[in-house]
Amino acid sequence: MKYPRIPVARSIVALCEAKNIQHVVISPGSRNAPLTNGFALNPNISTYSVVDERCAGFVALGMAQQLGKPVAVVCTSGSALLNYYPAISEAFYSDIPLVVISADRPVERIDIGDGQTIRQKNVFENHILYSANLHSELVLENEAVDKKLQQKQFESQKHNEREINLALNKAIEGKGPVHINVPFYEPLYDLVEDVEVIPIQILPEVVERTYSENQLQAYADLWNKAKRKMVIVGVAQPNAVEQQFLDRLAEDESVIVFTETTSNVHHPKFFTRIDTVIGPIEKDENKEEMFEALQPDILLTFGGMIVSKKIKAFLRSYQPKHHWHIDTKKAYNTFFCLNKHFETSVNSFFTHFFPLTKEVESTYAQFWQEVRSRRQVRHDEYMDRIPYSDLKAMQAVVPRMPEGHILHLANSSTIRYAQLFKWKESLSIYCNRGTSGIDGSISTSVGAAMISNEPVLMITGDLSFFYDSNALWNNYIPKNYRIIILNNQGGGIFRILPGDKNFEIFDTYFETVHELNAKPVCDLHGFEYASASSSQEIEMRLNGFFDASEKPKVLEIFTPRKVNDEVLLEYFSFMKD
Repeated sequence: MKYPRIPVARSIVALCEAKNIQHVVISPGSRNAPLTNGFALNPNISTYSVVDERCAGFVALGMAQQLGKPVAVVCTSGSALLNYYPAISEAFYSDIPLVVISADRPVERIDIGDGQTIRQKNVFENHILYSANLHSELVLENEAVDKKLQQKQFESQKHNEREINLALNKAIEGKGPVHINVPFYEPLYDLVEDVEVIPIQILPEVVERTYSENQLQAYADLWNKAKRKMVIVGVAQPNAVEQQFLDRLAEDESVIVFTETTSNVHHPKFFTRIDTVIGPIEKDENKEEMFEALQPDILLTFGGMIVSKKIKAFLRSYQPKHHWHIDTKKAYNTFFCLNKHFETSVNSFFTHFFPLTKEVESTYAQFWQEVRSRRQVRHDEYMDRIPYSDLKAMQAVVPRMPEGHILHLANSSTIRYAQLFKWKESLSIYCNRGTSGIDGSISTSVGAAMISNEPVLMITGDLSFFYDSNALWNNYIPKNYRIIILNNQGGGIFRILPGDKNFEIFDTYFETVHELNAKPVCDLHGFEYASASSSQEIEMRLNGFFDASEKPKVLEIFTPRKVNDEVLLEYFSFMKD
């Protein structure tokens, strides 16, 4: 077997393999040649070539999201590295283990005018779990080399091995991004036969904290006295929470459970569409009375970021007496009233907490279940009467989703529309809510499709699609990958947000109106393309859309630009009792 001649490159590859990193996304370059050769020639590691580094970062993120373990990205020196930053920040806030490995110039070549050279050391320091800055290693030609130089080389090697270990362990233990920056001397492309390195290995330590009965009793006492308890579940992996605990919450008449579309938890009594409860109250003549009736004594949260702005606004104004969050790693003070972080897994917490609790007589759940039932009737009535629009198009798509798919949703208007519908429970639903950006939505779904055994559907707006269309520029997209684009000729979300839509620069600088369509992009990358401009056409195009094919497919749904905002804003007024 052949290995890169430079020892540090061999160490990186060997330690990645030892820590079960099986997938590496590589962007072409020269300075990273030792890494490219090392990974690509290793039979135990799958490698992928993705030219655009920004896309490559999100492709790897999509893989790591599905696998639940680290995936590495490798790039050359210079500005190539900076293109990873959007994916790194998403991984940081979404707790996804992404290993960034960048080639660099030796330290004496920085800031002297060499090409493709920037200050790469600690460049991601605000959004990284660990930065490993390695030493350059010379290739010593023979044993006659000065012993002091040999000792220096040995010390550099041991420093590098330790730093690589610490970085990879942090990605595993902390579930987040890490950066390994490795400067290389030339020559870069030389290979050697059967010169395997066996670097020192430091094993990761993943220890889950548990809480004793004594530690939980005071909180259980508060829980047992409270007659209004609200649970909110944010972004979570499918099957992350045992169903027995969800059932226990659902059957408690003093508890209501709000779930985001991205929570991937289910029960018939859960409130799956938060905004359909909160939004109409905002329009109600008796909104203060209704909000006071909804205000919980205890708010219990788990999972990641919350999409709904309405629940945030409500709880910031009508604060609970107690807000507890369950997470092994962090707790955000989203509602400005956080007073307890249980640093453990959800399953571990409920295992030890529920035996200390008892049911409390309450009308809290029953009252809001009745409200939810009325809201569903009004939702159905409204959907039957509205004109063709984004909302109407989404209504046509939702029930036609096949069972068992992985569904990725783009940010901005797409995820917000999705929050208004009930999706099939067999779907696994994802969205990049760590930073809520549109910059890598397509690439993330492509990465998921490349690694998953299940088919992947991406639903996106037009700007998100065109912004990240380089995601389709690779040779690994499976034939069963699908994209549905809601094309309303611009950033329709800005017509919904507060602001003067008649302001003279609005169309150009906020909504960014355009007349593009996705067909040329599909032709360029070998995708099947179809379009629809009415509910009837959507239904017709979706017949067979998910069937087996020789190419991945795109369905572009065109909707009227100036109707969507009125339809959505009127929705909440119509929904009120």
